Amino acid sequence: MILKHIDGFEVRGFSVRTTNGDEMNPSTAKIGQLWETFYAQAYPKLTAGSNVYGVYTHYESDFTGAYDVMACSDGLAADALKGAVATQIVSGKYLTFTAQGEMPQAVISLWGTIWDYFRADDCPHTRAYTTDFEQYFSVDEVAISIAIQ
Repeated sequence: MILKHIDGFEVRGFSVRTTNGDEMNPSTAKIGQLWETFYAQAYPKLTAGSNVYGVYTHYESDFTGAYDVMACSDGLAADALKGAVATQIVSGKYLTFTAQGEMPQAVISLWGTIWDYFRADDCPHTRAYTTDFEQYFSVDEVAISIAIQ
């Protein structure tokens, strides 16, 4: 993991509100369908050099509460998609974790590593619960940046 300051930037895409509990149940999970919609409707409209992100914002409390999740990119024009929304990646301190492997299992496993890290009694960092995001570098490489206080 790497501690770094990240300057804010805007992304556009599709958003849903969910909880980690809902995502554990196939009948209430929303994130898989969100990504299917993004890849069907938004991905073909991305500009060259665009980055793909999963963004987590508007936390109700902590990892147990509701939050907004977006499947999005920094390479979509404001009028490129009907129903698309914009949000800002907040400037600040982030801990960035990386993984390689088959998706979506690699990103799911990386989130498990992150939860274990922040649950540890000797963890030197505290999550800010402002904006966290996944950045997909290829079909098998991801980084997850967690905002910290």
